[in-house]
Amino acid sequence: MDSRTGKKIRLGRVLDAATKRGVVVAASHGVMSGPPAGLRTKAEIANVFAQLDEADGVMVSPGMVRHTEDFFAGRNRPGFVLHLDWKNHGRRIYTPGQDGRSEGVLAQLASLEEVAASGIDAVMTYMYLGQRDSTLERAEVERNARIVRDAERLGLAVIIEPRSALEAEGDGAVSPEVLSLYCRISADIGADIVKVIWNGSVERFAPVVETCYAPILVAGGPGGESPEETYQLAADSIEAGAAGVMFGRRVFRAEDPARVLRGLRQVVHHDVAPAQVSG
Repeated sequence: MDSRTGKKIRLGRVLDAATKRGVVVAASHGVMSGPPAGLRTKAEIANVFAQLDEADGVMVSPGMVRHTEDFFAGRNRPGFVLHLDWKNHGRRIYTPGQDGRSEGVLAQLASLEEVAASGIDAVMTYMYLGQRDSTLERAEVERNARIVRDAERLGLAVIIEPRSALEAEGDGAVSPEVLSLYCRISADIGADIVKVIWNGSVERFAPVVETCYAPILVAGGPGGESPEETYQLAADSIEAGAAGVMFGRRVFRAEDPARVLRGLRQVVHHDVAPAQVSG
């Protein structure tokens, strides 16, 4: 009996044990960029969470835990995912650095012991690579490796979201080569799941999945004004070999989050074509 069993059980709450796929809702944007549309107030948070029952997992920030813990309690509830990091990369308001040109900084928001004691299944951490200052890249790799080792000891699952530190400056950060580089590094560090941005097409994304042996969840990014667009991105992700999606705004900003989740489950777990999704 050891922590490996605990991690296996926790991962099974985030990725479905039968399909090895998952639909995770990221509802933690506020810790990075302030109150997002759809989750601006406690009332809005309560309204959205009441519609997320069909998610395989839901990610919250540390401060949201006490306000949402009842949502995760009980049988057949979504996996409990914690957004472990704060970052100021890419923030639109009060942007750090001169003229918004900054390699950004990150901070860990909770200890892994606190996470385990709270009953959380998985944590998500960012790993920014490609900084002009190589000591920053080294610190990011060391930080993520330490989180993975600590999580292994405690039986927690780890989701790493690798990103380019210079993403906003047009450095080719979404090329198959760059995505393959930082996704494979994440897997080799020991990530149980890698979350990564979509790079535009099945053909460009498939090589990324092929060379990353950890399951990949595709980030939602901007857009998603129509459910059909969201279903298509999920279908393309699955076709490219991803294990599922980790969408935030595409779900919680939707007019009917429950309907979008039902559709995503059909696409991700049952390979239903977007045009065949039923409400």
